[in-house]
This record gives sequence, structure tokens and C-alpha cells, in this order.
Amino acid sequence: MSDKKRESMSSVDVAWLRMDRPSNLMVICGVLAMDERIPMERLRSTVASRFLRYPRFRQRPVNAAGGYHWQRDEDFNLAHHVVRIELARGAGDAELEALVSELVGTALDPLHPLWQFHLVGNYKGGSAVILRIHHCYADGIALIQVLLSMTDADRKARRAGPVPAPPTNRGEAEDDPLAQLLAPLAGMLKVASTAGSTLIEKGTELWRDPSKAIVLVEQGGALAGEIAKLVLMSEDSATRFKGQPGVAKRVAWADPIALDEVKAIGKVLGCSVNDVLLSSVAGALRAYLVLRGEDVGDMMIRALVPVNLRPPEKAYRLGNKFGLVFLDLPIGIENPVARLYAIRANMKELKGSFQPVIALGILAAMGAGPQILQEQLLAMLAKNATAVMTNVPGPQQPLYFAGGKIDRLMFWVPQSGNIGMGVSIITYAGEVQFGLITDRSLCPDPEHVIERFAPEFEKLVLATLMAPWPWQEPPTAAWIEQAVLA
Repeated sequence: MSDKKRESMSSVDVAWLRMDRPSNLMVICGVLAMDERIPMERLRSTVASRFLRYPRFRQRPVNAAGGYHWQRDEDFNLAHHVVRIELARGAGDAELEALVSELVGTALDPLHPLWQFHLVGNYKGGSAVILRIHHCYADGIALIQVLLSMTDADRKARRAGPVPAPPTNRGEAEDDPLAQLLAPLAGMLKVASTAGSTLIEKGTELWRDPSKAIVLVEQGGALAGEIAKLVLMSEDSATRFKGQPGVAKRVAWADPIALDEVKAIGKVLGCSVNDVLLSSVAGALRAYLVLRGEDVGDMMIRALVPVNLRPPEKAYRLGNKFGLVFLDLPIGIENPVARLYAIRANMKELKGSFQPVIALGILAAMGAGPQILQEQLLAMLAKNATAVMTNVPGPQQPLYFAGGKIDRLMFWVPQSGNIGMGVSIITYAGEVQFGLITDRSLCPDPEHVIERFAPEFEKLVLATLMAPWPWQEPPTAAWIEQAVLA
């Protein structure tokens, strides 16, 4: 095979490729639901002209000559990648959720590029498109940009749909969870790309001798101290959401809520949109566990939250350029206002943290080293979390895909290691879409979790309306105490 037809894979992309296991496939899955039927010919034309303009999607990952490469598929056939699935006449959300649940647990064919579009007919009298793509091609932020580049602003494709730009003012940045965490880390990306091996070496040393980690924490500062904190991190609370995952998965999504309402509550309470949404998620998880008879007490579960480490305008380069942070969700707190402020405090502690840079460096070193080391490090990191939780700001005007108006846009991210739950939040056309993927053996009924998302948000609305006046912006400690006790 000519070298011109091969391209080396980055070590981070290799790490994501090798994370595949039967119980957790590293495949990102997205759903676009449309009120009308779209023809297969139009979908294939859209994929051919807009998706395949990225040369990477004609390539597949191969391990040859001692290393991983991107290799062009000489037998590429679009019909293999864009296929039709017909649901029974009159099918709705339950049938589409069942289909997506089946597909997220189905591996992609390694003999061809690792992606597929499924055109689903008979969904609510219209159609849906399910996109599956392996994480080694790109992260969620890059893939959202790719997807938006395939859309139009009108049905006749006379105007291309806009790609969201980075925040342009302070207010928008405060509502962007990625901007909140990334802003203090400007200039650190070079560190992440060059220090991976050093981080792995230091991390391995500390895992072998935790007493050295205690010394580093006491000394404080720099990357070594952050690694030490990761080493000393205790596991989060044991719940039915944690355990050894199986192959079968379940997905579900909730009815959307208005983004303006979330923004209004966040502004009144001095919190970001992200704080409000995460608090509602934590409340929904708590309510489900209570329903199942668990004593939530002072439980805390931890979520791995991806943090984008590249400007959106460079997403066309694809690949994986993001880090991870560990966010504590205090599901033991019943009062919605108290829980909200606890999450806000936890988010503030993460601002300026080197965790995202460390995570990217560790992923790079994982992909460059032997797979057995990657498995060991992945297990060490994943055991301290219950879920992967992603919040992506999407376009705020309706868009069209292959001639059909997108009524709902949803996606699910894969879970690494033995993590058995993924929470996905995306804003689209003025609404917040909330999705959940769980392992069927751990949580067989995720619909009973997501149906509590909106009621938990409504509790925040009610608590705000009942709180004492006049408002204090930001709320004072006394105001918070009164609101919590109300």
C-alpha cells in the first residue's frame, strides 16, 4: 500500500479506537427527527456532497507495520454507509428509541470507514436520520460542526445553515459550560500535547505510592498537584447506576423545555444555564433512585464532563481535542435551590483546573503506549465516575437536512471503561433537548429518569417564584438561606 494512501493516526485518536469493548462501543450516535419524509436519493446526495468533502470519512483505521494509520477504502461504496430502515406504520418515540438502543450496541464494520447514516421511515408519519460514527474520527464538538455544515437555512437549500461562532460577549460565555472551564487555560494546549508521557510516568509513580501524592497536594500548584488529586480521588457513591455493564443498551429522550425559561431562572439565581441544567439532571437521578427504594442520604455521584480544547473554527480538522473534568453531583440534597448552589460551587472549583489538560495528555500517552497500560489507566480513571455528561450549545434557529426540517436534534456519547450511563444535553431552535443512555442491566428503564427532568426544573421555577422579595443580584447568603428554607 502506497504511503500516499496512508496517514498516521494521532495518539489520542488511537486511544479512542482502542477503547472499544463489547460492553461499551466508542460510537457517537445522533438522531435528526423530521416531520416529513425525505427521499433516500436526497440523503445520499447530501452525504456525498457535504459529508464526504472531508477526506477522512473515506478512510478507515488500520493497524499495520507497527502502527495505526488512516487508510483510504479502495472499495468504498456509499450504499454500504447510507441505508434504509422502515419502522412499522404508526411508529413513534418508543419504536425509534428501541431502534437506536439496538444500533448503539452494534459494532461498525472495521473493513470499511466506521460510520453509517440510517434513514428511518414511518417515524410519526415523517422520517428520522440516525448517524453513527466512531469516536476515533472526531469528538462531539467537531462532529456537531460537521453536521451543521450539512444543513441548510431553508428547504430548497438556497442558503447554507450557519455554523455557531465562539461566544462574543461575557453573557454568552457565562452560559457556555465549555467556555467557563476553558478560559483560564489559555496557552496550555502545547503543554497537553508535549507532556503526555511525563504525565503518565508521574501518574504511574503516584498510583504505586499514594504517599507521594499527599506531599504534592500539600505543596500545591502545577500539573503534578492536579495529578496527585486524581490519584487520591475517592470513588463516588455506590448506586444501581454503577456496576459491570453488559452489551445491551437503552436510550431515551425527554420532551424539550424552553431555553429562555432556563436562562431567566439562571439569571435570577445568579447561575449559568449549565448550572441549572445539571442541577435538574441531578434531581432527576435522585428522584429515580428514591422511586427504586434507595436511601440517597448524602450520596454524591460523579460525572466525567468533556471540555473542548480547540476553537470551533478549527473543527474541520476533525480528530479529538478535548479534555475531561470530574464534576461532583450532590444527589443527596433534596432542596432544588440548595442543590443548584452546591453544583455551582463545584463548577467554580473546576474553573482554571488543569484536569482537562491532564486528561488530554493522558489520552495521548495511552494511544502512544501499549494497550495493556491504556486499559489499566482507563480503569483507574473510570472507577471514580458514574456517568459521562455532555452539554453542547447548538444552533438557535430551525435548520433543514436533505430537504427536511429538523424538528428534534439529539445525540448520545459513548461511555468509557465500566461507566454505564451517558447524559446528553443540546440546545436547538430555542429549546433544550435532554437524552440519556444507560446499560440495560444497570438501568433498564431510562425513560423513568428523563421524565423527571422537566419536573425538577419546574421545582426550581416554583422555588424562585416563592422566594422572598426583593431580588438580590447576585443572591446574598441570607437570601439563599431563606430560599432554601422556604
